This record gives sequence, C-alpha cells and structure tokens, in this order.
Amino acid sequence: MSKKMTMFVAAVLLSLFTVSACFAADAAKWPEKPITMLIPFATGGGTDFNARLVAKILGDITGVRVNSINRTGGQGVIGHTAIAKSEPDGYTIGDIECELNMMHWSGLTSLTYRELTPLALIVSVGGAVFVDEKSPYQNINDLFKAMKAPGSRFKASGSPHGGIWHLCAAGMIQAEGIDMKNFQWVPNEGAAPSLQDLAAGGLDFVVCSPSEAAPLMSAKKVRALATVTKERLAEYPDIPTLKEATGSDWLLDSWSGIAAPGDLPKDLKDKIGDAIKKVWETDEFQNTMKKAGKTPAYLGPDDFEKFLAEMDVNYGKVMESVGLVKK
Repeated sequence: MSKKMTMFVAAVLLSLFTVSACFAADAAKWPEKPITMLIPFATGGGTDFNARLVAKILGDITGVRVNSINRTGGQGVIGHTAIAKSEPDGYTIGDIECELNMMHWSGLTSLTYRELTPLALIVSVGGAVFVDEKSPYQNINDLFKAMKAPGSRFKASGSPHGGIWHLCAAGMIQAEGIDMKNFQWVPNEGAAPSLQDLAAGGLDFVVCSPSEAAPLMSAKKVRALATVTKERLAEYPDIPTLKEATGSDWLLDSWSGIAAPGDLPKDLKDKIGDAIKKVWETDEFQNTMKKAGKTPAYLGPDDFEKFLAEMDVNYGKVMESVGLVKK
C-alpha cells in the first residue's frame, strides 16, 4: 500500500472513530437540551393523547422540556416519515401507530418500520368478538361452526371497510378456513353504531375493543366470545383468547409505540429506551391510560422491532385478501 493510500485510510478510520466517540459522548450526556416529540395525527385524537402523555412524563423524568409537534397529513405518512428522516441524535422521537403497518401496503408510501429505530411499544388494543346477549352462539367455536355451513351468510361490523376491526375479523375468519363468501362486512363509522346494530338484530357479530363494548356488556346487551389478544385481559379474565378457544395464532393489534429516526446509535437507543420504560412504569401513565380505556402494554426496543415485523406480515396478508394492497 502506498504512503498516500495509508494516510488516507488512517484519516478515514480516525474520522469514524471520532464520530463514534461523539455519539458515545452524546449518549452519556443525554439529554442536554429540549427533545421534540413528533405526532403523525391531529391534536385531540388518540395518537395525540398517547404522545403528549409520554412527552409530559418524559420531561418530568429527564428534567428537560419535551415539545410535542403534530405533523399531520397523508393518513399518517407525513408524520411517520418526518420521524424516520430526522437527525438520529436522540433529540427527535415520535409516536408511531398501527397505520405504519398499513400505509406501505396500500401504496401510500414506501416507508416501513425498518426505516425507524423502535424504542418501545406502549399501548396494544386487541379486538374481541361480540354477539347479542340472546345469540344462540355460546362460544367462538359455535359461531365458527355455523359460519362454515355451506350457503351460510353472516354479517359483521365494527369499523369502516379496511379499518382495523375489519382486518382483524377478516384475518381471523381466513385463519379458520371459513369461506369468505359466507362473511359480509357491513361498513360502519365505528364500534358504537355497530354495537347498536348488533343489539337491534341487524348483525350477527361485532369485532371491536372491549373498552368500546364495556357499557353494553355491563348492561347485559352483548357478550364477548373471545379476545383477539395474546393473553387474557386483566379487566375481563373470564373471556378466553382466540388461541385458547380455537388454537388459532391469528393476531392483529391496534398498537401505539415510540420510535426514533433510523440509524440511531445503540448507546442512544438503549438510554432513550430505558427512559421510555420508566415513563411507562409510572402510576401516572398506567392510571391515565386505563381511565381512557386504553390497555398499557410494553415491549423494549428489540422485542418491539420483532413485534412490528410480525404485524407487518399479518397486515399485508389480510389487506391483500380484502383487496386493499396496491403493488
């Protein structure tokens, strides 16, 4: 190797070492200045609620100001992209939502979770299958057996076409090997009108979150057959999970989490991830979320990334089955 080349290589290595050392120093001192929390959806919505709660408690824990900024538009594309493309210096983080697992499949963007640094899952809202209290189906297997009968036609709702509960229901039914011709999704603006239609006899079942159905469950108007969650819900310990009842591994969560830009140095990822975990563990976070009808659920950086990969595959499969994937 020539002397000039040797000097060039040495300079490159020194530069890399210096950059690495700077990142390490930044991680050791973090945070030294205000942090920005980017929010992909509008003020006043569920995402805004989650993000601002995390920002408030994170500021209390770290002693620095955490500024919440809404970057709306493109059905979440603009805000999620802004998080991914920000400087990976530990001073910009953001709330990411389940739409991240949907938007690239529907052709809105090429952005995926791979272009972000996942820090923590904070909320996971699984669905549940509800029938009218007078329904003849006493458990989820009764319902599935009836749906498998040739020529049967079952109506369900819980969200608009392509919404989270539509995808949850469609994937669940496909996983059971039920002919999709036996299943009709009736689009609705949300769980409330769907549950009203169920109680009025216009639907066979509804898929939505247990918190959305809680008033009618308390009034003995509807009952849950199963939850589409990994574990039984602490608030409803008598309701079996889909896997317990049928053996099905199908899972599709409506989730919320915190992420940083892609290529965040590991030292910073670990330190910020630890700070978000402390936020999640506070009584303030737990109690505020539960009062809002949300289910706190935690995964650290590495497990959250694995979760995102699983959800991405599941969303893609079910969106393709209902004609929502654009290639």
